[in-house]
Amino acid sequence: MERITIKTAQEIELMREACRVTATILDEVGEIIRPGMSTEEINSFVHRRTVELGAIPSPLNYKGFPKSVCVSPNDVICHGIPAPFVILKEGDIVNIDVTSFKNGFHGDSSRMFFVGGEAACTPEARELVYATREALMVGIREVRPGKRVGDIGAAIQQFIKETKRGYGIVKEYTGHGLGREFHEAPQVVHVGKRGTGDALKPGMTFTIEPMINAGSAKTALSKVDGWTVRTADGSLSAQWEHTVLVTDAGHEIMTQSPKGLF
Repeated sequence: MERITIKTAQEIELMREACRVTATILDEVGEIIRPGMSTEEINSFVHRRTVELGAIPSPLNYKGFPKSVCVSPNDVICHGIPAPFVILKEGDIVNIDVTSFKNGFHGDSSRMFFVGGEAACTPEARELVYATREALMVGIREVRPGKRVGDIGAAIQQFIKETKRGYGIVKEYTGHGLGREFHEAPQVVHVGKRGTGDALKPGMTFTIEPMINAGSAKTALSKVDGWTVRTADGSLSAQWEHTVLVTDAGHEIMTQSPKGLF
């Protein structure tokens, strides 16, 4: 079993810098995203800003991923590859997943955006996006010493069940430990049973990133590019993600928006 790394105070401070870069870029993406924009334009913007902020885009060439950011619109659950022919339309919802590598550490976060503004999107899309964001926060509120990883998934699962929307929680793609490596232990599944899994201890850092489908939880991996994951039934999907630190008193959201946006 892969060992969970406990970060020192110095390592945590270095990691905070990587997380600040990621959160800053996501704030800026929200200012430029618009109908008619290609996902490749978003990739170019994220790459340029990452470098300008003294970091490296973690996704670029990671296990062969060809771009600097994941852009996943509508029925794309995760790992959408930016391309000049993928054009965002008014009323789309889109997940932008940014990970930055600086000072030897990664900072990982993703947010949903309404293309053309919230009013341009359907009530179904808005409800899904906001329910998924709240699912993330419900999971984060479980994080403190003495809790277990299973408590996070259990809380998210219970919350989604209580929405009574028939949403599906993706199980194949999960949160993960983060630090010097892009993906470390523990794995953070967004369903679970309380009191199970690894114990949460101060100094642990990991992502929580629920992916919620408006329909079935089933997924379909592209046979063309080997990366893009879509909902099997073509329904909309939403995802929100933060990097979280377990502190002595509870938790710290390391990828909090510098502008207080999320």
